[in-house]
Amino acid sequence: MEKVAPFTLALAYPSPYRVGMSSLGYLQIYKQIQSEPDMACERVFLDDDAGSGSIADAPQSYEGLRGLDTFPVVAFSVAYELELAGMIQMLEAAGLPSSRRERDARHPVIVAGGPLTFSNPLPLAAFADVVVMGEADTLAVEVFRVLRDAADRDAALTRLAGMPHVFVPEHHGDAMPSVAQCDDTLLPAWSPIRTPDTELSDMFLIETERGCSRGCTYCVMRRTTNGGMRVVPMERVLELVPEDATRVGLVGAAVSDHPKIVEIVESLVARGAGVGLSSLRPDRLKDRFVAALKSAGYKTLTTAMDGASDRVREILDRRARTNHLEHAAEMARLHGIHRLKLYLMLGVPGETDEDVDECAAFVTKLSKIVPVALTIAPFCAKRNTPLDGQPFAGIDVVDRRLDRLRRGLKGRADVRATSARWAWVEYVLAQGGVPEALAVREAVHAGGRFADYRKAFEARPSRTTRTRLFVVKSEAGEGRRHTRWLEPSAEGG
Repeated sequence: MEKVAPFTLALAYPSPYRVGMSSLGYLQIYKQIQSEPDMACERVFLDDDAGSGSIADAPQSYEGLRGLDTFPVVAFSVAYELELAGMIQMLEAAGLPSSRRERDARHPVIVAGGPLTFSNPLPLAAFADVVVMGEADTLAVEVFRVLRDAADRDAALTRLAGMPHVFVPEHHGDAMPSVAQCDDTLLPAWSPIRTPDTELSDMFLIETERGCSRGCTYCVMRRTTNGGMRVVPMERVLELVPEDATRVGLVGAAVSDHPKIVEIVESLVARGAGVGLSSLRPDRLKDRFVAALKSAGYKTLTTAMDGASDRVREILDRRARTNHLEHAAEMARLHGIHRLKLYLMLGVPGETDEDVDECAAFVTKLSKIVPVALTIAPFCAKRNTPLDGQPFAGIDVVDRRLDRLRRGLKGRADVRATSARWAWVEYVLAQGGVPEALAVREAVHAGGRFADYRKAFEARPSRTTRTRLFVVKSEAGEGRRHTRWLEPSAEGG
């Protein structure tokens, strides 16, 4: 139902409805805004028919069928780098300049936040007037209050530039503040809306924890990020799940590490609910846990092997070892789960063809226990991780190793992979800044094909003069910016 309030903003998601409405972070901000007595928001999504390079029909809000240009504020939740294209498409389809520098007081203030701000939000500075860094559970509403109450746009941006954890490119340049951490009493986030038209159809989403206690070297949400793992008590989780919820999604970076996760799943199953978990660690898949997952409706047991060999997993600081994965396969078979699905990265720093061969031999061994499917993604180094700055392995290298793995597993396991080309695009943006973001805009205008991105990236300022920025911590704990040279990879990154 549409809420009427004196101040109404657009809450935008730069992917289609089915994706945006499966984002618990997006739904949490929606809930927080709608709970304000004199504030409301209307949801806006990327057109379902928008291809990677097309400017689709002007997006309209879900509640009031309003265009983005009719709101005083448009707030985007951006999950990862490739959604920058969707943000550009939505703004330009609405008749708004996508570039921050091309807008003025006649236009809505563009705010951005979301998971991308934990890693490298600098590309957002090309398009957003304001970036809310980190956990925005309450911070976002505080930002919207300033935008509502300020005398004019300039006054609002000046005031916001003085707020902790708020990045205002016009004032800060590329000196980004630290990420926010919400008060633990506000946990957990949970979804106020259930809908069948999503990736997680009719599922009630709720956090069981936030953050992670592990130290995986490739992961933004490792134990040193925002206080590590913060656990929501089992009683609180169960209390918030509606009695009529037939499907429940337990969400978090390390859900299976919750000390009471088995009891939570068993309690929900006893209510008659199906249960899905956003992450399963192989070393946690013991007999009772897998039995609970089977009772919750699991037909495929999904976990991560991450690296192609134990040696590569050491580089990634992963606890998962071959014995954990073998045990997971045995538990799947014992409890009648039809398939074991494993996530794997190729192109990890230090990886060799021998590691890939070891992976093929090991997965072949697993396939004799239970049918196995591999889902493979090329490794992409992210800012604010120990592997930040590691080069992209190369499109040709990743494709060659993928082909080697497929040949080694032919007839033994189903192997599916995301594109190495688009992973390279993600890598350039993950390590880039405003010039790379503006190159995305050029690529979208040219048609949005991979060749358009490659051409636009190659046209950036000379790589011999471009620097890469990263955050370090002083003894006082304040983030400050440093520079070092960004060396291009063989693939042009």
